[in-house]
Amino acid sequence: MNKPVPDALLPVLTPQLADASDVVLIVDDVPDNLAVLHDALDESGYTVLVATSGEAALALAAKAPPDIVLLDALMPGLNGFEVARRLKSEPATAAIPIIFMTGLTETEHVLEGFGAGGADYVTKPIRPREVLARIAAHLGIARSQRQARQALDAFGHATLVVRERDGRRGWQTALARDLLLRYFGEMPDHQTPPELMAWVGRQAIRHRAGAEPQTITIHRGAGRLTCSLHPLEDAAPSEGQWLVVLREASEAAMLASWVQAFALTTREAEVLYWVIQGKTNRDIGDILGASPATVKKHLERVFGKLGVETRTAAASLAMSKARG
Repeated sequence: MNKPVPDALLPVLTPQLADASDVVLIVDDVPDNLAVLHDALDESGYTVLVATSGEAALALAAKAPPDIVLLDALMPGLNGFEVARRLKSEPATAAIPIIFMTGLTETEHVLEGFGAGGADYVTKPIRPREVLARIAAHLGIARSQRQARQALDAFGHATLVVRERDGRRGWQTALARDLLLRYFGEMPDHQTPPELMAWVGRQAIRHRAGAEPQTITIHRGAGRLTCSLHPLEDAAPSEGQWLVVLREASEAAMLASWVQAFALTTREAEVLYWVIQGKTNRDIGDILGASPATVKKHLERVFGKLGVETRTAAASLAMSKARG
């Protein structure tokens, strides 16, 4: 059985991570805790890295970003809350889910962990089976979001994820970052512009009441930025995360023309757009934060409203309307 790797040896492991599927970084200054967690994760097939201080964790994550972090909240020197804040402030590590390990269950400490960017927490003494279950759940969520982010990056679309409770931005595409800068200016610490967050709050209430979220259009001089909101169906309920899609005038006008011409909902127009891009139902689900079954239902309604039976016919009719 392998034992935890000392900090001094971690750089040697970095080149071996390229083929690893799920990499877990454990950060704890107590050797016994590290040994129990390392052995449980190793037996379950994870690649395990270990840091015994906050400083070592940040250095390792910068060299070889893990898929998930198990982070002790209280450590000498740089504590876990500050480590989490620094990981979330860097684009390369901002999307990595963090699970806090803590003996502190008071409300203020739990809130501090979530406020620092934690996705979940487990209490000490650690129960390995519980930790394994939570890791699997959060890795599944992160994998779905990573697939969506990669698809959006590949097609140059402006998309970001925002956290409802505090307005913090999670992952975002390069184009989304550029559009936010152009329309709203610099925002500190990955915060979402207040104008957008006020809209997110209103539309979240609509969604929870069973209504479809409405779009908003931001005007800045001659520029127009249309924003649409979609729930992340794969996200944990406690996350309160939303997918925001940003479009400048030309693309937004095309979708609006389909909504008006074919009596589509905003979500149905979104699905139709991605059908035209040649994406499968599973691809569209990853991009829009929905399940393939939900996408299929939207597409069936699109076919009915357009009076067609195939994806090719739907795409042809939609593009004909866009050109006309």
